[in-house]
Amino acid sequence: MLWESSKMEQRYDAVLGVIRDGFTVTEVAKKFGVRRQSVHTWLQRYEAGGLEALKERSSRPATSPAQIEGRVEARILELRRHHPNWGAVTLHYHLQKENVDPLPSESSIYRALVRAGLIEERSRRKKLPAYTRWERGRPMELWQMDVVGGVLLDDGTECKILTGIDDHSRFMVCAGIMTRAISRQVCGHLAVALERYGAPEEILTDNGKVFTNRFGLTPTEVLFDRLCRDNGINHLLTAPFSPTTTGKIERFHRTLRHEFLTAKTFSSVDVAQAELDAWIATYNTERPHQSLKMATPATRFYDRRDQTPTPALDLKALEDRSGDDWVARTISVNGIISVSNQVFSCGKQRSGHLVDVHVLDTLLQVWDGNELIKTVPRTTKGEIRKKKAEPHRMRIK
Repeated sequence: MLWESSKMEQRYDAVLGVIRDGFTVTEVAKKFGVRRQSVHTWLQRYEAGGLEALKERSSRPATSPAQIEGRVEARILELRRHHPNWGAVTLHYHLQKENVDPLPSESSIYRALVRAGLIEERSRRKKLPAYTRWERGRPMELWQMDVVGGVLLDDGTECKILTGIDDHSRFMVCAGIMTRAISRQVCGHLAVALERYGAPEEILTDNGKVFTNRFGLTPTEVLFDRLCRDNGINHLLTAPFSPTTTGKIERFHRTLRHEFLTAKTFSSVDVAQAELDAWIATYNTERPHQSLKMATPATRFYDRRDQTPTPALDLKALEDRSGDDWVARTISVNGIISVSNQVFSCGKQRSGHLVDVHVLDTLLQVWDGNELIKTVPRTTKGEIRKKKAEPHRMRIK
């Protein structure tokens, strides 16, 4: 091999070995431990430029087709400075939306951010092999709700926010600021969300006292539980010390703190609520969500085309409801009906409706006309007696 300290000299010796001493290119290449192509290159360079042409040259290519154009890189850095929280994926999405041509890849955008010093390298947590992301199959099937703090007023008061997210679409259905996280204020914001978007089938919360008192020394129904019952909502609770069960709302809290609450104070609750509403509108309708394949939450919340299609109904069978397995009930003022010794809610909004209930072996299906509005598991008589006896066992203990 060539010595690093005298490459130019040895290249000159190799050239002289061919043109002066009469050695073949193969023999010279073997003597200096290089390829024959290298010797041919030195001969061409010496013939074209003499001894100076044998100097070391840069191996950098004259052109790089993969290099981002200057105007495109300038646009990337401009977007990043206006939106410091946007990463390569989001920037790529917005460049594509602006019809930038040629469109750089996500990895090229990332390298551009690194070159500009806008990204700091840091270790990432590895995803557990057993980790699986779950979500409900359609909007309004489940809401996750929680209370988060961090809203600071100029006078030093810290307010709370009742947050609610639709599990399927990540659409924020509730973001109400409260001076205190008490039951009445929490339920007030929930009532506004129900009036605006309707009642979901289920709501998932933790075991905070504003949400439930099922596990207290004297279990009672709190206002939140009652509001869910009156609207036909099944209130689900997480297991104690299991924040990952409400992982979507917890992840939203991280975004909320990072993008909205960091280093911010507000003059009043009304001002804070107005700014939060504007930010939530952007989050729902403009900000792409990576877990939704860069769609916005509003697109998935209002677009029902991505739902799993329901099996076709036998309308002829539904028209004949005179059999013994069909009963008629009128929904009460509070949305409750009773069938086969089972009492359940069909939604307060349907009070006064005459509905048909199909009594199957394991299910009760409630039909309002040709619309299936409720399906509940049918409870056996033994299970009903056992459920009625549970409070007595608790008092005996």
